Amino acid sequence: MRNYTLKQIQTFIEVARERSVSKAAQRLFVTQPAVSMQLRQLEDAFGLALVEPVGRNIGLTPAGEDFLQYAIAAMGQLKDLEAVMAEHVGMRKGHIDLAIVSTAKYFMPMLLVRFGKQFPGPDITLRIDNRENVLGMLARNEADLVVMGRAPKTLDCEAVPFATNPLAIIAAPDHPLTRRKHLPFSALADYGFVVREQGSGTRAAMERLFAQNEVPLKAVMEMPSNETIKQAVMAGMGLSFLSLRTIRHELASGHIALLDVSGLPMMGNWFVTHLRQKKLSPATQAFKSFLIEQGGPLIDAWA
Repeated sequence: MRNYTLKQIQTFIEVARERSVSKAAQRLFVTQPAVSMQLRQLEDAFGLALVEPVGRNIGLTPAGEDFLQYAIAAMGQLKDLEAVMAEHVGMRKGHIDLAIVSTAKYFMPMLLVRFGKQFPGPDITLRIDNRENVLGMLARNEADLVVMGRAPKTLDCEAVPFATNPLAIIAAPDHPLTRRKHLPFSALADYGFVVREQGSGTRAAMERLFAQNEVPLKAVMEMPSNETIKQAVMAGMGLSFLSLRTIRHELASGHIALLDVSGLPMMGNWFVTHLRQKKLSPATQAFKSFLIEQGGPLIDAWA
């Protein structure tokens, strides 16, 4: 058995994910020299280079690509080991790796606070990204639980709906369509839309909606966050399609208007998801049950 440590593997995975020593150091709360030392010791243990400079960033060598694949799988197995051992501890201790799509960030902190008051033992690591990247975390067993707006079809998962997710068309308050009632969906064909990036669940839902109504989607700008899109809509850049969970403050203040389009809002669901073969720790199972039993009413009252 070669002389390497879990800490070195975790450091390597973080560097590979961020493609940067400095960013990995920030996420690991250590110094850049400490990260570089861990990488060097890991490479020395195997006698070959795993990373290499690519401009100002870090790339993986062919050996590094293979190492990353097996390292992620190994860490996933260790997480399952921790879950089994946690059963002997119960809820006194425990860690939950939670990944959510970016739209869920508008209500998840509130849910985490409520859960923490009922179950003060476990600690939770929260990661936020678009749907495509969150699905990657799920597939690699990097997340114990995932919260997203549509159950994955390409993975063997258990997905349970726990709250509704209404989505609708929004506009600046002075947009001409805000004065019209019962708009047919075809009335949107002549207007430009500010849209989320490819890989976003909101973007995918929007494209499905326009395709179902046989209306071309005229995208004038693509943006990677709901917050930027809201600012663009308020500035008059175009219409957009967002979850109503994300715009409660802007609707209440009158900075954004909801268009009265026939058939909208489109009602989706929020799902709590995990790999079917995943061994859930008591803490993870408790949080899953909390979402299913209490998440919907809490979100309705909040957003």
